[in-house]
Amino acid sequence: MEQTTADELLASAHVVSLPMRIRFRGITHREALILRGPAGWGEFAPFPEYLDGEAASWLRAAIEAAWEGFPAPVRSQVPVNATMPAVGVADVEPVLKRFGAVSAVKIKVAERGQSLADDVARVAEVRRLLPEAKLRIDANGGWNHAEALSALAALASYSLEYAEQPVMDTDGLRAVRLEVRRRGIPVLIAADESIRKAEDPLRVVREDAADVIVVKVAPLGGVGRALDIVAQAGLPAVVSSALDTSVGIQAGVALAAALPNLPYANGLATLSLMDGDVSDEPLLPSGGWLPVRPVSVSEELLERHAAPADRVEWWRNRLRRVHAILASGA
Repeated sequence: MEQTTADELLASAHVVSLPMRIRFRGITHREALILRGPAGWGEFAPFPEYLDGEAASWLRAAIEAAWEGFPAPVRSQVPVNATMPAVGVADVEPVLKRFGAVSAVKIKVAERGQSLADDVARVAEVRRLLPEAKLRIDANGGWNHAEALSALAALASYSLEYAEQPVMDTDGLRAVRLEVRRRGIPVLIAADESIRKAEDPLRVVREDAADVIVVKVAPLGGVGRALDIVAQAGLPAVVSSALDTSVGIQAGVALAAALPNLPYANGLATLSLMDGDVSDEPLLPSGGWLPVRPVSVSEELLERHAAPADRVEWWRNRLRRVHAILASGA
């Protein structure tokens, strides 16, 4: 894939800026560079604050999608969860309605500037509205050890499937997992950042720091690499998005569709949080499922959502720098 030149990638590149329906991850617009190759469409969209070295995996994944394609699926659709941002109780129901009927919800917690009481209220409201749904929480590493244990004890009564990345580092994750077990708190521990932002994504497995792993295609360098990590990990895996357009969601669906086992609903319905897409047939859930199918990209939508000229130039320059890292083998 490194033989594909930067000029070849940029020849088909479009930079878009898609508005969010609600502020999520601190952003109101999601920018992405969309490119086309002989195998289809790829998406290069590492968040702006990511350094070029980290962004290299995202470009590798985009090249895989557009120039190599995906492995054969073993299922025709994949189950997905709703994603609940760290909103107030009054906004919980309107957000849930955007996802339609779902059997699982991932709820963001540990938001900076909010309290545990805010988290409990949000989880309680989701449980009230969806009494039969499977709930999981995602702290994005926002708690320290003591805060995580207090929060998990307080939230366990809402029958959580698992708690995703309650603390940031792998050592801390292992300590929380061991203490949760010792105290008899019935919550599994899932690793996300300890997988996708780690130089050694399998360390979390060797350290016995997680019960579940959350995998994302772009940060791990593509579907093929993600499949290899899941196979080596030997733990149940959940596929999640990185706030992608339908092009990026297609890659996540391809990963979920190729996994031998898929015991949990996946975090691939996040397009419901966005007020726009690059496809006339966006990958939105129906009845809690996403189909396994190729995505067509609309030239009209690429133009409608085109980023400002200065942002286009910023992304094109970024791709050249990141491509140079890939080409060097660094």
